[in-house]
Amino acid sequence: MLVVGHEGVRLQGEWTLRGLRRNLPALRHQLAAAPSGAAWSLQAVTRLDSFGATLLWRAWGRQWPDRLELNPAQREIIARVARSSEHPLPDASAFTLADAVMVLGRAAVAFAQHLQAFIALLGQLLLDLLHLMRHPRQWPLLEISANVFKVGVKAMPVSALVGFLIGVVLSYLSALQLKTFGADVFIVNILGLGIIRELGPVLVSVLVAGRSGSAMTAQLGVMRVTEEIDALAAMGVSRSLRLVLPKVVALTLAMPLLVLWTSAIALLGGWVSAWVELDLSFAFFVQALPDAVPIANLYIGLAKGAVFGLLIALIACHFGLRIKPNTESLSTNTTASVVSSITVVILVDAVFAIATRSIGIPG
Repeated sequence: MLVVGHEGVRLQGEWTLRGLRRNLPALRHQLAAAPSGAAWSLQAVTRLDSFGATLLWRAWGRQWPDRLELNPAQREIIARVARSSEHPLPDASAFTLADAVMVLGRAAVAFAQHLQAFIALLGQLLLDLLHLMRHPRQWPLLEISANVFKVGVKAMPVSALVGFLIGVVLSYLSALQLKTFGADVFIVNILGLGIIRELGPVLVSVLVAGRSGSAMTAQLGVMRVTEEIDALAAMGVSRSLRLVLPKVVALTLAMPLLVLWTSAIALLGGWVSAWVELDLSFAFFVQALPDAVPIANLYIGLAKGAVFGLLIALIACHFGLRIKPNTESLSTNTTASVVSSITVVILVDAVFAIATRSIGIPG
């Protein structure tokens, strides 16, 4: 590999990462011990890559030796390493104000692009609805019914299980505090308002965003990867009318029903826990519930379900249509779809809470 003699330093063999890795520590020591001002010969080197060139350039003190024998290809490789060493990479730990402005700028531009595409998708859906109102026979009823079954009926078991357990946990924790103050009967108020007005819609939305929203995004993404969407466009079939609209309509219709179903099961689980902890009868629970929770709270919960379903479907389709024909884009956009859906649901729920703060609250 490296021979030091009276005539200078002569290199031989393969000076590549693969060829040098076994004897690298000893080779570094030999390079460091090479006499300064010696003549270097690379005539016997069979192969040279950037790794070997970097070792030599550092051993030469980042300057060309006075006496050097090598061929033009080797000189070009070492010269390229020398040029790159003149412009080292910036320190990643030095995060300046300009870097912060650049990060914020990129985020703002990306958000503006997403918002523009989202508004365009929403506008296309409104145009499709106007078209279907003028041509009622073109409604994609089969696609809508299939999506209602997938996002609604198939989600009932898991939503019932989670709702029941949430009701049990909420009732158990409330009962522990209410028994301390002798206010056992107010558990109906806590469960009714908490589940029907807030927990039911938000809980179902999180489940649907993770289950159905991701499935919608992945389905559109796979169709993009396999070029099925391009095939539909080539045949003159509207992708928004046949792919996006059925999903949006189905989830908007199914979400209020899922909210009603999950809230009922959660209230049942809350009563079971209240019966075990507070010996509260089912007849009293059912009789006290309408007085503790005005009917307006049910309407608010169902309205939240419809709005959340609309937003989840739109966001899922938006990210699904942005997927590029590769698997990396598919996974990235599916994750972004779920995270964005849950974030938007929580933000819109806060807006609902502010807008309806004086509605349905017993005085």
